[in-house]
Amino acid sequence: MQPRIRPFLYSPKFHIFSKPKQNESLILIQHKSASRFHNHESIPSTDELSLQIQNLLKINEIEQALTRFRPTLSEDLVLNVLRRHRSDWKSAYIFFNWVSNASGYEAAQKIEEATEFFHKRKEFGLDLDLVAFQTLLLSLCRYKHVEAVEFLFHSKKKEFQHNIKTMNIILNGWCVLGSLREAKRFWNDIITSKYKPDRFTYGIFINSLTKAGKISTAVKLFQAMWAKGCTPDVAICNCIIDGLCFKKRIPEALEIFKEMNEKDCFPDAATYNCLIKHLCKIRRMEKVNELLDEMTRKGGDCSPNARTYGYLLNSAKTSDEVMEILNRMETNDCKMMGDTYNLMLRLFIGWGDEKRVEWSWAEMERNGLGPDQRSYTVMVHGLYEKGRLEEAMLFSIC
Repeated sequence: MQPRIRPFLYSPKFHIFSKPKQNESLILIQHKSASRFHNHESIPSTDELSLQIQNLLKINEIEQALTRFRPTLSEDLVLNVLRRHRSDWKSAYIFFNWVSNASGYEAAQKIEEATEFFHKRKEFGLDLDLVAFQTLLLSLCRYKHVEAVEFLFHSKKKEFQHNIKTMNIILNGWCVLGSLREAKRFWNDIITSKYKPDRFTYGIFINSLTKAGKISTAVKLFQAMWAKGCTPDVAICNCIIDGLCFKKRIPEALEIFKEMNEKDCFPDAATYNCLIKHLCKIRRMEKVNELLDEMTRKGGDCSPNARTYGYLLNSAKTSDEVMEILNRMETNDCKMMGDTYNLMLRLFIGWGDEKRVEWSWAEMERNGLGPDQRSYTVMVHGLYEKGRLEEAMLFSIC
């Protein structure tokens, strides 16, 4: 099932994988039927159109006037108008922005340039093979031209022997674009195709589902992945665990964490950090300390890091708790970061512990980790909330 393709892809001047004819414009964003001049016996020249646009740029509400005028945009026309306004940068800038936002002009230009460059590989003795084609699709997806990419994929099925990697590129393109509806449609295309989803296919779609808040669907897909013998990696497991924790389904997240160890998909620091972050929020400190001890015992990729201790600090209720956490950091040879000091500043100033505010500021300077803009912002907001406006003003002008 192919996606809806925008009109410019079917334009007679937009040739997929073909060189433009001589004197033919590379870029067209509207059908000629959309032009106000279509029913006229003679079509105005580029110079005549440029002159009319030049006159429009002299009036108020330029963008609305251009939209009503609806000129058929071509590369020659755009350059002609810009040349006429070399000394009038404001009008040229307004026109350029309008063109960039008008009906896919910029998109058509980038796609045309990319496909032209792809064909130039032959001139350098390089094959137009599947790897090169996948690179083209990947590049176009990076610039959000997923619709055009899927069109190219379908139109070149006979020329290239596609594999699941090609389909993963398109699925990821839709997911990055945030179009879950199109991602679901293409996922179904993959399932009904001859290609078998691999770990990357599952990972891409599971990540998209969790970001969209569809954690139940993501969990079902995750379980199906195990059932079909496609072992998820730690990144996929972390994605599911984080999604479950975010939805306050922590017991289920802990169960998956347990299964990871049983099925040889070993957790890393990110796995532990995800659980610790959410467990700290609900003050299940006994479980937090259990996980922290396990991280320390395992070491390596599981060693506690600054982010781990940041979650602990954020859950602290007293200055003494903060100092205990800092001692634990030092024992485990975990280096402080600027963000850690800023967090301490926020906590101490909130508790009214001026001595430790001064100590944190001095330590931050001594270790060359600040103060930065965030440090001053913390101080200004903290002092303001305490009603100490004059002191807050001193930090705001530093």
